[in-house]
Amino acid sequence: MRKDVLASFEAAKGFMPLDEGLALHAAATQAAVGLGLPLLEVGTYCGRSTLLLAEAAAAAGTVVVTVDHHRGSEEQQPGWEYHDPELVDPATGRMDTLPYFRRTLYAAGLEDHVIAVVGRSPQVAKVWRQPLGLVFIDGGHTDEHASGDYEGWSPLLAEGGLLVIHDVFPDPADGGQAPYRVYRRAMESGAFTEVSVTGSLRVLRRGSADSEAAGAGAARGAGSSLRVQGDGSGL
Repeated sequence: MRKDVLASFEAAKGFMPLDEGLALHAAATQAAVGLGLPLLEVGTYCGRSTLLLAEAAAAAGTVVVTVDHHRGSEEQQPGWEYHDPELVDPATGRMDTLPYFRRTLYAAGLEDHVIAVVGRSPQVAKVWRQPLGLVFIDGGHTDEHASGDYEGWSPLLAEGGLLVIHDVFPDPADGGQAPYRVYRRAMESGAFTEVSVTGSLRVLRRGSADSEAAGAGAARGAGSSLRVQGDGSGL
């Protein structure tokens, strides 16, 4: 990973810690190199995690599609714990993260590798047809929203593709349970196997043992890209 992209990630507004971000980048690299298909993110916010997906996609010659209505999720509204008044548009009085997202991409030099879709995830999923190499679910945290994201996008994941779910907390004391219930639903479907666990980030692979072996081979082949360029340090 380029050092400037890592610096942009750490400077961007958002909630993903570094260890989970590096795990997301590793998964994105594996999917992009192994399948060569677009990567899909639900829940853009200000682009913090989008940068990691975009850097991996750019290195593999593919793109990231990131979907968000940019009005903020329920916990980001006024009066809630994660509300940021800087993200309120004074002209409308509503949350609007789109300008901040665009600045984040511009600062990292990754605009050409991201397709931003402004809309609600289930509506966009209904008109999407192309298979995906990775689906990253990090949108609304109610059961309605998390389930809608899973139901809309997971069927579009290619064999061997990766389903990544953020904010998975088995213990209710640690956080909301909707992403955890989606994670359990995916595992109990029999269509996915777990690849890795990093903090609240879960990486699952769709498909058979053959596709798992292929994915592991792609990850080994892409290993050199999972280092910060310039100092050779491992991520």
